[in-house]
Amino acid sequence: MRVAVLGAGAMGARAARTLAGLPGVDALVVADRDPDAATELAAALPGATAHRVDVTNDSGLRAALADVDTVLTTVGPFYRFGAGVLRAAIATGTDYVDICDDWEPTLESFELDGAARAAGVCAVVGAGASPGLSTLLASAAAGRLDRVRDLYTAWPVDAATPPPSADPAMAGAAGVHWMHQCSGEVAELSGGAVVRRAPLRPVALRLPGGRDGTGWTVGHPEPVTLHRTVAPSGESACLMLLRPATAAYLDVLRRDIDAGRITPDGAAALLEPPSPSRVLRSLPGAFTRPGPGALPAFFAAADGTVDGRSVRVCARLETDGAVLHDMAAVTGVPAALATAQLPAVRRPGVHPPDAVLDGPRLFADLAVAFPGTRVIIEEEAGWLTD
Repeated sequence: MRVAVLGAGAMGARAARTLAGLPGVDALVVADRDPDAATELAAALPGATAHRVDVTNDSGLRAALADVDTVLTTVGPFYRFGAGVLRAAIATGTDYVDICDDWEPTLESFELDGAARAAGVCAVVGAGASPGLSTLLASAAAGRLDRVRDLYTAWPVDAATPPPSADPAMAGAAGVHWMHQCSGEVAELSGGAVVRRAPLRPVALRLPGGRDGTGWTVGHPEPVTLHRTVAPSGESACLMLLRPATAAYLDVLRRDIDAGRITPDGAAALLEPPSPSRVLRSLPGAFTRPGPGALPAFFAAADGTVDGRSVRVCARLETDGAVLHDMAAVTGVPAALATAQLPAVRRPGVHPPDAVLDGPRLFADLAVAFPGTRVIIEEEAGWLTD
């Protein structure tokens, strides 16, 4: 398989390094609009070549994709660049994987399902950590139930160890994406239907084993993709696990973005270092907002019924805590493993990860990359929320 990785930043570099060591990858192309970055990364990988590709230049992008079997794109933010790369892949008959973590281009990508089927192209949208691993965990949790009511995914921001602002991967596109999805309105499910709500809404959960706590909603693809594959009849949202002070500070940024006082790009620049004046404005909330309590670091939780009885299920990823706070690793490695799976599982169309990927195999491969990693599924009687 000939693979192109678009983007030589932190996540693309980690994905490329992983792909370079996997069987079945016969040729690897590293492509970036910065030729020096692409060349430096390719020079460190056996058999890799570098290309200058600007994803906003459609003819140049199509020329690059025409020479490979599969493209893995890490170029973000996806709400600006996502669907255009998929259109180019469909036009050139190139299978496609991305790490899209914006719900708007995810829905736009699903609109291309018919075109992908007609072209014989298999596209997997959102194959990183969240979405990606989170989506597969949600599928595993939901699979324990006869009927699914509520379904949540959650990922850690700073509930333990370092905050993402200390991670260089949060700079640039990732930070802008985060601020975009912490402002305005985001997609969730309510009553089984897609609705728009303001983000940073607290959701208190009761998980099996007394793991109770609160997460905060954020715009992400999981609710809209799980709406297609699992079809919960109740609520569904993606949650961040935040310290109370962080939740309060993000809410100040959200209100300033929504009021037009600052843009998502400007807010991203205030993640590290934080704005002193906004920290002061956030102090009252820092002492009143609930925290994550005993919630696990990275999980999906579902409730519903089994033989008419209410049951709540949690599928959690247990791994080295440092891995979960290394955005490049926890996003780039699963995306590379998903890309390597594609020849064995491919089916024409545009799919979320749980519709086409072999989840148990991906988690087994992840345990090879990160020894000690495992999925733990627990269930008990009851609902997730009051």
